[in-house]
Amino acid sequence: RHAIAVEGRFNVALSGGSTPRRLYTLLAGAPLCDAPDWSPIHVFFGDERSVPPDHPESNYRMAREALLDHVPIPGDNVHPITARAAYIRQDAWAYGQRLRRELPLNEHGLPRFHLILLGMGPDGHTASLFPGTCIQHETSLPVAAVYVPRLHTWRISVTYPLLAAADHIVLLTEGDGKAPVLARVFREPPEQPMLPVRRVAESHATEWFLDEAAAAQLPRRESR
Repeated sequence: RHAIAVEGRFNVALSGGSTPRRLYTLLAGAPLCDAPDWSPIHVFFGDERSVPPDHPESNYRMAREALLDHVPIPGDNVHPITARAAYIRQDAWAYGQRLRRELPLNEHGLPRFHLILLGMGPDGHTASLFPGTCIQHETSLPVAAVYVPRLHTWRISVTYPLLAAADHIVLLTEGDGKAPVLARVFREPPEQPMLPVRRVAESHATEWFLDEAAAAQLPRRESR
């Protein structure tokens, strides 16, 4: 509400994954879907797989089916990532330029989101910032292409500099499969190289939403 009152719109980047999907389904259900005025809300994406937009693995398709098809948001307010394997670097550059046009820029010329939603994988990746990939070293671009060797695939992802520029970051995670990596994030001394999700949390104030299973290996005070 503050962003809309001050800037006339609210810019949010959505995440893929099973946990964010549950949030989108909740937001799409009555009465939440009818509560806000969706016209000032602009939806972007934090990462995308190199698949067509109607592919079952597309983050855009998931968000559309779980949320966007069920709320009165104008079509022009939804900004999916085009991620073609043959043109992956060009598509990443194009999305970064789109963000520069659509969003306000911070003092470093980076697009500034009001809110970025993130999930977390059991290996500590978030968005498509996977451990050991070249995108870990990106220091200036807001969006980059990344090859993930263990998945044998290309993806497009926001970068650490863009995440650091956001007003707010919310990280959602659930399930006992995430408990070991969360223990590493919250309890152990920083690793080198640092897990991607910990690197995000170390560089930006992050709100965590965990279920009991994911928080099972955290001390009680930290898991509240």
